[in-house]
Amino acid sequence: MKSGLQEYLDKLGFNLVGFGCTTCIGNSGPLDENISDAITKNDLIVSGVLSGNRNFEGRINPFVKANYLASPPLVVAYALAGSTKINLTKDPLGYGKNNQPVYLKDIWPKSKEIKMVMNKIINSNLYKQRYKNVFKGDKKWNTVKSPSGLTYKWNKKSTYVQHPPFFKNSELNSISDIKGANILGIFGDSVTTDHISPAGAIKEDSPAGDYLKSKKIKKIDFNSFGARRGNHEIMMRGTFANIRIKNEMLDNIEGGYTIHYPSKKQMSIYDASIKYNKSKTPLVVIAGKDYGMGSSRDWAAKGTNLLGVKAVIAESYERIHRSNLIGMGVLPFVFKDGENRKSLKLEGPEKITISGIKDNLKPQSFYNAMIVYKNGKNITTEIKLLVNTSTEVEYLNSGGILQYVLKELVNS
Repeated sequence: MKSGLQEYLDKLGFNLVGFGCTTCIGNSGPLDENISDAITKNDLIVSGVLSGNRNFEGRINPFVKANYLASPPLVVAYALAGSTKINLTKDPLGYGKNNQPVYLKDIWPKSKEIKMVMNKIINSNLYKQRYKNVFKGDKKWNTVKSPSGLTYKWNKKSTYVQHPPFFKNSELNSISDIKGANILGIFGDSVTTDHISPAGAIKEDSPAGDYLKSKKIKKIDFNSFGARRGNHEIMMRGTFANIRIKNEMLDNIEGGYTIHYPSKKQMSIYDASIKYNKSKTPLVVIAGKDYGMGSSRDWAAKGTNLLGVKAVIAESYERIHRSNLIGMGVLPFVFKDGENRKSLKLEGPEKITISGIKDNLKPQSFYNAMIVYKNGKNITTEIKLLVNTSTEVEYLNSGGILQYVLKELVNS
């Protein structure tokens, strides 16, 4: 503001709307209705340019699939041009007075100009003033009422914070063989943690949206999955619910849907998991290469656990997500070399049994996986458990890292 530049950015439509998570998390607001309708009607792949740190499809807006990361000045430049189908080094951004072309080089500031402005308005006093009372807070912060006591008093009516169920029936969470598991979803390559557990806006016509509506929450107050991470009921419903995730059990359908067997009915992944859990049917997820890439989102593993998924079988994993799955008691398996979901003809109705886990849980071990196809035929193949250390084995034997820590505290 002190630089005087904001006045001109305001004229271009680049206003200061607040400080915090906006575009990156999908909170920059909806597109004009006529634009979103045109995208949907014509099945368009439209692009966006942002200076955030996430470029997943549908992340900054559910209708924007192709997102490009750029510096703030380049974001402004592309906005002026109104298209990403432009060569900024040769093509004009637009036309100024007397219909003269204006190029990027004409408006790009020189390093000397930038340094001059920075030296004029930025000094150590700005930071000293801001941080001298950082632990005191402002008037609004200090008027917030907070409970006291040794333990937190859970408010059952809260839609933001609920008592998590990770320690319920912890004695039943210990590792065991997987018998007759159904497939909850089959996913391809490069499935991100944002596909698995989206952090953006909550759709009204979704399990999470239905939950909030049942609590009398208006659509305008839904907020985002990222803001409601303290409520497992919402996060469970959001797991595998990214509007751009593609479950290969379904033809040409995007979003968090699956086929429930044996009913053969299409439904949300959350609703299917509830039905499977009621019938005490274990679940597995099948995937391709680089499963769990992207942000190291713990809820991608937590949600997988809460849906009743006992194992993921993929071609390869992103390092941190593999570790997070183990931390939540979910077994990360990989297909043996030369095999994958396609070579094994996995389509969804198959039943999978993985034996030898309970009595022989060791790092980098191979286990027999019997696949029973819908025609009754079966094959047995080897899959490898991607557990690397004895400590990770201890986590799994405890049902996850949370239960492991609890046991350590009790025994200490």
